Amino acid sequence: MRIGLGASLFALAGCSGAAIDNPPPAEVGQAELVQPIATEAARAAPAPEPAFVPPPEPVGPTTFLYDGQLTQGGWIRGQAPGGAVSATLGGQALVLDDDGFFFAAFDRDAGPSATLVARLKDGRTIESPLTISPRKWNIERINLARPRGKASEAFMVRRRPELAQINAARKVNADSEGWRQDFIWPVKGRISGRFGSQRIYAGVPGSYHSGIDIAPGNGVPYVAPADGVVTLATKKPFSLEGYLLIIDHGNGLNSAFLHNSKIAVSEGDVVKQGQYIGNIGSTGSATGPHLHWGLKWRNSRLDPLLFVGPMN
Repeated sequence: MRIGLGASLFALAGCSGAAIDNPPPAEVGQAELVQPIATEAARAAPAPEPAFVPPPEPVGPTTFLYDGQLTQGGWIRGQAPGGAVSATLGGQALVLDDDGFFFAAFDRDAGPSATLVARLKDGRTIESPLTISPRKWNIERINLARPRGKASEAFMVRRRPELAQINAARKVNADSEGWRQDFIWPVKGRISGRFGSQRIYAGVPGSYHSGIDIAPGNGVPYVAPADGVVTLATKKPFSLEGYLLIIDHGNGLNSAFLHNSKIAVSEGDVVKQGQYIGNIGSTGSATGPHLHWGLKWRNSRLDPLLFVGPMN
């Protein structure tokens, strides 16, 4: 008979059925339970408190920086104080780029003062008062009652859609950087009409001239004074403006070119400064061939002469 391994061990020890002080080893496949022993190294030290890191100092100037023409019909380009989250001019919100640069302007009838205000991330505000110089406009006084001819309904049926297109084109706010540029003359020639000139009839003011008129001759080509996006290029002449072209220079600034004989660009086109965009004509309400160039920033009418300087 085959003797098991356990019985053989007992025999060799000379013990017959004696009790065993230590338990037999665990059988194969049976896991041993070992309790972990805590040591100083195993005890994790508490995480240190994070060191205080002060917020970075705002990048940029400590106050407003700007240059331009601080006068009626003028403009400024500038940079808001570092850390500014918003800025206003005379209560109007300004658009700040990532570095705080902005554009703003003053209407032909702007008052003598305005204030730039910046609100910073920490809640503080910084103010910069501006003095807006008045201008002497070319005023023609006529001792006659102002003509009060009422527009016919037939005319207004045509005019209302034209005005709607003009207003929509000026509200596009295109993605353009033209407002940052130094403007150039679209064409050079005789100045036949100046911005701001006005007739007063027996004490009653008429509408002032909203741009400048340049008269180099019929059919002469002209170029874009700055980069922009075409927001209106009429396919047929409007009742007053004739063939009308509007270019959005970004940041609320746009140019209008009236009385064209030809428009060389289309709506949606991106144009570059100096690019040929049209030809001078006398379409619409014009007594002779000339280019009427008007500039607007939002609802403020501006003097193009203050953007380009003297004509050389």
